[in-house]
Amino acid sequence: MKKILFFNTFSRREEEFVPLKEGHVGLYTCGPTVYNFAHIGNFRAYVFEDILRRTLKYFGYKVFQVMNLTDVDDKTIRGAISSNLKLNEFTEQFKKAFFEDIEILRIERAEVYPAATEHINEMIELIKTLEKKGFAYKADDNSVYFSVAKFANYGKLSKIDMQNQIAGVRIKADEYSKENTADFALWKAWDENDGDVYWDSPWGKGRPGWHIECSAMSMKYLGKTFDIHTGGIDNMFPHHEDEIAQSEAANEAKFVNYWLHCEHLLVNGQKMSKSMNNFYTLRDLLGKGFSGRQIRFLLLSTHYRKKLNFTMEICDKAGQTLENFDNFFRRLAFLTKQNSSGDDAKKITNEALDKFETGIAKDLNISESMAAIHFLTRETNKLLDAAMLSSKGAQNILDTFRKFDSILAVFDVDNATSFEIPDQIMKLVEERQNARKDKNYELSDILREKINSLGWLIEDTPQGPRIKEKKS
Repeated sequence: MKKILFFNTFSRREEEFVPLKEGHVGLYTCGPTVYNFAHIGNFRAYVFEDILRRTLKYFGYKVFQVMNLTDVDDKTIRGAISSNLKLNEFTEQFKKAFFEDIEILRIERAEVYPAATEHINEMIELIKTLEKKGFAYKADDNSVYFSVAKFANYGKLSKIDMQNQIAGVRIKADEYSKENTADFALWKAWDENDGDVYWDSPWGKGRPGWHIECSAMSMKYLGKTFDIHTGGIDNMFPHHEDEIAQSEAANEAKFVNYWLHCEHLLVNGQKMSKSMNNFYTLRDLLGKGFSGRQIRFLLLSTHYRKKLNFTMEICDKAGQTLENFDNFFRRLAFLTKQNSSGDDAKKITNEALDKFETGIAKDLNISESMAAIHFLTRETNKLLDAAMLSSKGAQNILDTFRKFDSILAVFDVDNATSFEIPDQIMKLVEERQNARKDKNYELSDILREKINSLGWLIEDTPQGPRIKEKKS
């Protein structure tokens, strides 16, 4: 298998990927909290994780991916109560929306989507283990907390300075600021703010804390130690830090070998927020006329460890770029239907594919991979302009783009080239091309009108004629 490098957040350096089991990858990706429709910042992370998954599969690995669905936490409970719905009724609508959205963005399905509410027993057992080993304690209100002071290496992922932690402070909220971190809740005792949401436990009725959910579910499906854990950079602390602490304290084993974190998405150069009127769900953008693959193309266009700035103008440009690729594929498809001789394009396709694979294997370097794609496009256009590309060469180029698309999932080679041009139209187009070469423009115009009258449009471009069926 090809050597793959990942920037491991834990070590802060690129490392060669070596799985625990040869040819297999255990992958845990932080999924949505289903209290609302996911926003494009969420989908930036989910698209990155999809590129990661597809890349591993491309290079021959069998991937087992787990993506959690957080369907019980402060936000879901508040939402259910304010909507006057049962928790499962409230979250179900957003689970359904999430799966509809990832379908639109061409994100492959994970092997397992465990919901937190379906794994309460596993969480209770994990908390009992932590309590038995002296890492957890019951507070006066019957909540159970993890003692950060008992875990010697707390902070090793985020590199936080433990001397700045506030001794004795307990954090019950699912999310909290970096300045206020200390002991965090593993089990939250029920109070009136939870309404009818609670489970029975050895510590009384209540519910799990957010952090224990991922540890319990990853352990169940991937084991005590697994290969890769991903998420947004904002998950690194405290969520991932707390996952490490409670998992390693309970299991006395390394939790994860490779940590990959995706940077923030900005909108018009600013953090996305409703107060700034720059907060967008996928559905908001679809309502503005953008397509799923257009949005996907924009979300994958910047390396996952760099901030991505979303603007409507950039999204428009992504659509134009994809339309240009569609036209490029149609031109090549037109050539494959002819018996033309010339360059078989093996040299440029092999070079482009090697550059693409080298780039994507180097910590998913999308810039290098896109440079390889543009190289192939430029070299192809040179051959087309010089009428030196053979039918076989055109087919080789289309097949190479299909390989690119097994990872990127934006090009739609088959959709762009699925139209059938009747033999009569093909013959007229060829006659017109010959007339243009002979500078017989009068005959060229006559043939254009003939083609038009038969329901087809012909557009002359520097790369050759572009054929489109008239819309009725």
